[in-house]
Amino acid sequence: MHITFSELRKIKHDLPTGSVKQIANDLNISEQTVRNYFGAKKYQNGEVIGKHIQPGPEGGFVALESSDILDAAKKILQQEQVTA
Repeated sequence: MHITFSELRKIKHDLPTGSVKQIANDLNISEQTVRNYFGAKKYQNGEVIGKHIQPGPEGGFVALESSDILDAAKKILQQEQVTA
């Protein structure tokens, strides 16, 4: 899957408080791994999940090997829209 870095960061910033923890718990991964997926770089405290950034507009293009974290984030955002 491909997405711009700006789009990826926007999704992360739109998530309600506690979403990183919820995604981590649902996928049985560390919270820092979720943060790293969305652009953080604290690899000593979390893993890198197959993500490659290529230079380009809007922060570059991100090639994601797995969309599990992104899918979980989008699901949370959809639930927020339904309850709003």
